[in-house]
Amino acid sequence: MKVKQALFTKTLALYSDGLMYRNNIRQIQFEDFDLPFGGKLRSDNRWVKMAKFIQWEEFDSIYAKALSGSKTGPPALVVRVALGALIIKERLGTSDEETVEQIRENPYLQYFLGFKEYKDEKPFHPTLFVHFRKRLGKGVVGQINDLMVKKAMPDRKDSSEDEPTDNQDNDGDSSGLTQKNKGKLLVDATCAPADITFPTDLKLLNSAREKSEKVIDILHKPFVGRLKKPRTYRKVARKKYLAAAKSKRLTRSKRRKALRAQLGYLKRNLETIEKQSQQTPLSVLHPRKYKNLLVIHEVYRQQQWMFDQRISRIDDRIVSLSQPHVRPIKRGKAGAQTEFGAKISISLVEGFSYLDRISWDNYNEGGDLKGQIESYRARFGFYPASVHADKIYRNRGNRKFCKKHHIRLSGPALGRPPKVVDKAKKAQARKDDLDRIPVEGKFGQGKRRFSLARIMCKLAITSETAIGVVFLVMNLERWLKVPLFSLFLVVHGSIRCHFGHHRAIFRCYKGVPNGLSPKPNRSTC
Repeated sequence: MKVKQALFTKTLALYSDGLMYRNNIRQIQFEDFDLPFGGKLRSDNRWVKMAKFIQWEEFDSIYAKALSGSKTGPPALVVRVALGALIIKERLGTSDEETVEQIRENPYLQYFLGFKEYKDEKPFHPTLFVHFRKRLGKGVVGQINDLMVKKAMPDRKDSSEDEPTDNQDNDGDSSGLTQKNKGKLLVDATCAPADITFPTDLKLLNSAREKSEKVIDILHKPFVGRLKKPRTYRKVARKKYLAAAKSKRLTRSKRRKALRAQLGYLKRNLETIEKQSQQTPLSVLHPRKYKNLLVIHEVYRQQQWMFDQRISRIDDRIVSLSQPHVRPIKRGKAGAQTEFGAKISISLVEGFSYLDRISWDNYNEGGDLKGQIESYRARFGFYPASVHADKIYRNRGNRKFCKKHHIRLSGPALGRPPKVVDKAKKAQARKDDLDRIPVEGKFGQGKRRFSLARIMCKLAITSETAIGVVFLVMNLERWLKVPLFSLFLVVHGSIRCHFGHHRAIFRCYKGVPNGLSPKPNRSTC
């Protein structure tokens, strides 16, 4: 009786705290995973290795805080299932539905998610992926990424490559300690395009007109057979739109004529909806359609203002009805002058990336450098010895900040270039350009290997989580390679060569191509 009373009290406390979450994240032993059809899992499988790398217990408290507002419903799935499913989806490059099927069919994936035995059934419904992304958010994913990189980051030791320099703490720190600048910080920014069609004003107005016609049909449904349906001229409007959209040579005058027609039809529909709302409340609309109606009103206002002013720019311009948070990002790249999605700033340290900023509005990434340097100091306890960035980061404010903290900022100095270039500075500039390649390669990896090139999520919060998971998975891939590289050094570093009574490590050999025997380099032995 006392046990039942204690259990009831604990459950009631969970409800009162608003935390419907059960912590059952204990890592099962590899040998305890039950396969009903016989056999056993291989210990060298990639998912088994990854499950051992990730410290799920440390992520549990962070995930539990994100669920503090949930007071009703069944208990949420543990962080290992929620985050593990997103990792599986990103690594396999599959859709939500396909990821659930892959988990159902693969015992290794079920072990990765912490299941105790294999079950030939769906672990959860695919729509839960949306809830996983909402619950985690970019903040929780960022904290998990920092914890994981902290464990994965190899010990930082002073070396000539780190370019150590004395740095006196002048920001009011009472400790009075002098730290050495160590390491290289690589920073850059890019755009993560959203999954939307290429927007044009004519296409956007046509979509808004069609959605407004559906709203009119819903509001008129209770009066079918009693009142005459309002006119929308949808067939005529569609015909005019197609005539302009399919035109091989759409001149400016024809384009303005088509825009004027679509604006007129859309204005008429909005006035009709306003009259219908007096008879049928807008509460009968589905929340998604009501949201679309609000977006349509804003689209009409923006497009009418640009049409009257004869310009093609306006603040907070909407380019997608289904994703009104997406903004045009002017990039000036060769492939696309303008991209539509979130602009992100990252910093790269020893191959591990940190997502420093996500914004749906365009911004100058040069203003993020000071914050990125301070974040580097907060993570490692000292400033970087050098910062490698492109031209937009090398403004006077950033140069002054780096000079104050004895940080070398890559790139040439401001002003007219000297007539005689120092060979040492030229070699250093060349080395800086080579050192900046990994951050560009990180964007290439995210866009070619993972889903950074097209974010399929429709909401702003879920899209931000998806972007954060991409960098989390890339850091996980990097983490898996670190032990293999260390093992390579240990194995090959143990090779010895003998010349008389002297011993030297294998690096004293110069490799000879074409399969010939290596010859010793006596100058290094």
